[in-house]
Amino acid sequence: MLTIVVIAKECIPGKVKTRLHPPLSYEEAADVASASLADTLETVRALPFTRLVLAFDGENVPAEAHGFEVLPQIAGTLDQRLAAIFDTIEGPMVLIGMDTPQVSRASLESVLTGWRADVDAWMGPASDGGFWALGMRDPDGSLIRGVPMSRDDTGKLQLERLHSAGLTVRLLPTINDIDTIDDALEVSELVPTSRFGRAFRAVSRRLVAEHATS
Repeated sequence: MLTIVVIAKECIPGKVKTRLHPPLSYEEAADVASASLADTLETVRALPFTRLVLAFDGENVPAEAHGFEVLPQIAGTLDQRLAAIFDTIEGPMVLIGMDTPQVSRASLESVLTGWRADVDAWMGPASDGGFWALGMRDPDGSLIRGVPMSRDDTGKLQLERLHSAGLTVRLLPTINDIDTIDDALEVSELVPTSRFGRAFRAVSRRLVAEHATS
């Protein structure tokens, strides 16, 4: 059995993707976050994972999560929340976030086809120094708990933690996750016809119009 977990939060204005404000309003930031999550869930659902799990922070589960088991996140810092997920899931698993709507089968192909007996873990580096994916053959939250998150060396420190535990780690492709407006622009150009691409293009038209009249 191979489990994939998407970790996400409810897309409430002012509570999600707040670094996109400004120039986006909180409502627009929530809209593009919702679109990103929908794209991610749709992509994952089409892949041959045995078990689909949504680790969710919120009350209103998105409609696009049909077919996913919903696992409520615990309270705490991001490393604590990630660790709790890895302590809950049994068997090989990989976790990804909701802010990489460009994720594709190609991004995860190695996990799907290359998890040999000599591979203990996978990590997908993010271009900002973090990571967009993390997988373990034998999930162990202690290998995440205490790793500083949301820093430009988070990926490096997480990889060192895995190596220090004696795990053989393979890397997935490096991709950009959406934290800033520049990230959003870059990703939207990669997937212009996706829900995220269309949602971001809609708010971009407003920004361009406002700039033109200012």
